[in-house]
Amino acid sequence: MYDVIIIGAGVSGAAAARELSRYRLKICVLEREEDVCCGTSKANSGIAHSGYDAEPGSLMAELNVKGSNMMGQLSKELDFPFKQTGSLTVCTTENGIAMLHKLRERGMKNGVEGLRILDREEALAMEPNLSDQVLAALYAPTAGIVCPFELNIAMAENAYNNGVEFKFDTEVKHIRKQEKGFVVETSKGDFETGCIVNAAGVYADVFHNMVSEKKLHITPRRGEYMLLDKSAGTHVNHTIFALPNKSGKGVLVTQTVHGNILIGPTATDLEDREETATTSEGMEEVSAKSRKTVKDIPLRKVITSFAGLRAIEDGMDFVIEEVEDAPGFIDCAGIASPGLTSSPAIGCMVADIVKEKLHPEVNPDFDPVRKGILDPSELSLEERNELIKRSPEYGNIICRCEMISEGEILDAIRRPLGAKSLDGVKRRTRAGMGRCQSGFCSPRTMEILSRELGISMEEITKRGGASRMIEGINKKIAEEGENHE
Repeated sequence: MYDVIIIGAGVSGAAAARELSRYRLKICVLEREEDVCCGTSKANSGIAHSGYDAEPGSLMAELNVKGSNMMGQLSKELDFPFKQTGSLTVCTTENGIAMLHKLRERGMKNGVEGLRILDREEALAMEPNLSDQVLAALYAPTAGIVCPFELNIAMAENAYNNGVEFKFDTEVKHIRKQEKGFVVETSKGDFETGCIVNAAGVYADVFHNMVSEKKLHITPRRGEYMLLDKSAGTHVNHTIFALPNKSGKGVLVTQTVHGNILIGPTATDLEDREETATTSEGMEEVSAKSRKTVKDIPLRKVITSFAGLRAIEDGMDFVIEEVEDAPGFIDCAGIASPGLTSSPAIGCMVADIVKEKLHPEVNPDFDPVRKGILDPSELSLEERNELIKRSPEYGNIICRCEMISEGEILDAIRRPLGAKSLDGVKRRTRAGMGRCQSGFCSPRTMEILSRELGISMEEITKRGGASRMIEGINKKIAEEGENHE
């Protein structure tokens, strides 16, 4: 019997788990995938939005600004990368200038600080590679960039260290109301709980509708992206937005915290909640629309493309509340953009709802601090040499593109909620995220996973489930290679 069960280990679920771990509660996070950050949270723009876009008075506007203001301190506590680089929303028509002023007024109502309209010359002085058609821009200095994987993992690890249980490969099948609380039926058995936090992304409406007569409806909206090599990383220095439209903020061009350039996303509404394939049409759209705001983007330096799904609720706002006809069931639904930015504030709001209901005691042992994976590149040459003397694995480079050592991969596997797959290692260390896209390092990473997890090479997966890396002839070749060695 748990006090609280959280469905979903994305940024919203992890943020709620961390905030709830401040109290003496028995908490469990149920996640159908093999790791945290496997759904919407893993495939987004990585932008900490300033908060001028959301409609004033909406929950989205309130939590966007609160989350943005929390991000800097949170990055220090949880040791994940965050840079307050600022953003420019640009217009290329005379009519667009009036829209920039409306966005600025909206942002001021939302409490966003420092918003300023730039003329063409001021905008080009900040970003020389803006399109020749740009006439003006809205500058938002409080906008920033964050690594979505590391934010999600950091909050989850901190929650775990403060007593929250995580159960992976555990798919929720059904939820039953009972006299006191709920029974959550899963692929790994039944769990009882007094409260449920429904942070299930594009499936949040499915679980809500199991317990409530007032139905929710979520539309999966696919966004496709292209990622450029780090050699293109200085093409822009801020996040560059087009004017927003009814489908969202449009195609952006931005640096990432690790020095790449990211362009996208598209916005395609779907029925299939698992359709994350990229398309040639999507890539063409990203290419064409990005050139309307930024010129000479070196698209020959694209190293990968990907797509993610956003959970769009019909009301076009976040839904964070206790369900009226299902006491104890707390929705955390419709968390589309700016959900990543808002996640710290979402966690606080969810915790406040639970606290009001359960009146828990404060956890006197709560520790808000988490230390991330050691990055040897941040050390001086003397410090790095001393580290390698103590731990030689930090001198064994596994991923040449990103210069990731065996020591970092070992840390990723051994730490709380450690990596169990190639993608798990990639999200924690960037091994496999570079120019060759794991062409060189994946066999060596697999060897380390096999050794550390005590499983055979053929059991290693890309992302859990049935995504095994070695099958058929490849398995035979791998075995022959092991015999030869």
